[in-house]
Amino acid sequence: MRSVWIVIASLLPALASAQTPTPLPDAPQAALRWSAPAGGYLRLGLEHWKSGDVQVLADSPADQERSRNDAPLLTMFPHPDGKPWMIAGQANIIFQAHGGFHSPYSGPNSFSGGGEYKTSLLGTLYTGYAWHFNSHDETDFIVDVESAGGRGLSQALGLAGFTNLDVVRNPNLGSTPYLARGEILQIIGLSRKMVAQDRDPFDLATKVPARRIEIRVGKMSLPDQFDANEAGSDSHLQFMNWTVDNNGAWDYAADTRGYTVGGILEYDSPQWDFRYGIFAMPTVANGETLDWAFSRANGQNWEFDWNHSLLRGKHGVSRVLAYVNHADMGNYRESVQDYRSDLTSTPEISDTERQGTVKYGFGWNDEQDITNHLRVFSRFGWNPDKHESFAFTEVAQTVEAGGDYNGAQWGRPVDKIGFAFVSNAIKKDHQRYLALGGLGFLLGDGHLRYGRENIEESYYNLHAWRGMYFALDMQHIDDPGYNRDRGPVWVEGVRAHVDF
Repeated sequence: MRSVWIVIASLLPALASAQTPTPLPDAPQAALRWSAPAGGYLRLGLEHWKSGDVQVLADSPADQERSRNDAPLLTMFPHPDGKPWMIAGQANIIFQAHGGFHSPYSGPNSFSGGGEYKTSLLGTLYTGYAWHFNSHDETDFIVDVESAGGRGLSQALGLAGFTNLDVVRNPNLGSTPYLARGEILQIIGLSRKMVAQDRDPFDLATKVPARRIEIRVGKMSLPDQFDANEAGSDSHLQFMNWTVDNNGAWDYAADTRGYTVGGILEYDSPQWDFRYGIFAMPTVANGETLDWAFSRANGQNWEFDWNHSLLRGKHGVSRVLAYVNHADMGNYRESVQDYRSDLTSTPEISDTERQGTVKYGFGWNDEQDITNHLRVFSRFGWNPDKHESFAFTEVAQTVEAGGDYNGAQWGRPVDKIGFAFVSNAIKKDHQRYLALGGLGFLLGDGHLRYGRENIEESYYNLHAWRGMYFALDMQHIDDPGYNRDRGPVWVEGVRAHVDF
C-alpha cells in the first residue's frame, strides 16, 4: 500500500503544474463553505469588507468585470446568483488505507490491527427555490437528496476520532438514495440596509437585511448551522477526521446518517449572531429511528457568534456553543456497579437506560485570518461523560488547533494545504466501563490501558479544473480508542471531489 501512496505522491507536481488563472494582487482568497456530515460546497468569495463593519464596499464596474474574468470557475457548470432557484450537486470519493500496527489484543469494536483499505462514495443533489428572492422577507424552500455507499476502515469502529466523516456508521443501510434535507427558511428583516451574502445550498439569498431574524424548520444536519468553521469543517475540501471537522464533545442530535428534524430561531447582526435550536433525538444510541415525542426526548442547542478579529483588517470569528440532550440514555457508573454486583456478565450500558436522562456540554470554536494566505482555527469541547455517548462519537473532552495556507504564492489560489492536531479524552467512569469489557456504539477493545487519543492530520487539496479537486491526506493516531496497548497507526487517504 505504501508503494501506491508513493506513486500517487509523485504525481502531485505534475498535477500542480496545471494552469489555474492567477488572481489580481488584491483578490481575496477562496472562502470555503461547509455543507455537513454528508455534503460539501465551495465558493470563491469576492466581496471586500471594511474592518469592523459589514458594509460591502462597491467596486467599480471595471473592477467587478475584471474580478469575474480572472476568478477561477469552481463548479463544473456556472450557477447564476441572480435566479431564485438553485440546482447543484457534488460527488465525493475517499480511499483510505492503513498498514498493520501493534495490537496484542482486540475486541468486537476494535480498529483492525491488520492492514486494510476501504472506499466511501457520497453524492448529493441540492435543490432550492427562493420566494420573494433577495427581499427583506425571503422564504427559501430546500430539498436535498443523497446517496452514501462504500465502507469505512474497520466498519467505522475503534476510533473516537474516526478518519472519514463521509462514512455512515451503519454500513448495512446501503446506498439507496434518501432525503437528506427538507427545510423551509424564513427571513424577517429588521433593518432597511441590505448586505451581500455568499450563496450556498442552505442560504439562497445573495442580499439580506443587515439585522434580521431567520426561522428554519424541517429535516437538517446540525453542523450545517452550528459549530461551523471556514478552515475546519468541510470534509470534502479540507480535513476528513470526525473530530477535526466537528467538536467531538458535542453529542448533537442525529440519526445514524447524521440528520434530524427540528427548528432553529436565529438573530443576525453586523457584530454578533445568536441561534437556538431544538431537535429530535434517536430512540437508541446511533439509531436509525428518531423519537418524535419532543416532550419526552429532544436535543437543545445554543450558539453565540462574535464577529471580531484579533488583527486589524483581518477576518475573525469566535463562537460559544452549549447543548442539553434529553433521551433514553444509560449510565456508565451504574453499568459498572451492576457488573461488579454480578448482575451482568459484562458491563452493559443498555441495561441502565432511563427515559428523560439529561446530558449537557459546552464548546468553543474560533477562526482567525493571519495573512491573505494563512488562517488558523481552534476548538475546545467538554461534557461530564456520566451518560452514554448517544449520537455523534465517544468523546468527553476535545482540544484542537490547526490552520491552512492557500496556494496563491505558487500560482494556485484555490489549492490548500492544511494541518490540524486534536486530542480527545473520556472520563473515569467511561474508562472503567471499557476496561472491564463494556461496548459503546463505536469503542470496545475488551480491555483498556487508558491514554488520550491524539490525532494529527494534514492534507493538500488541489484544484484540477473547474469543479474537480484531488487531495492527498495523512492521519497519525496515537492510542486508538484511548488504548495505550494498541497503535500508533498511520492512515493514508486519497480524495476525488466534483462540484456540479
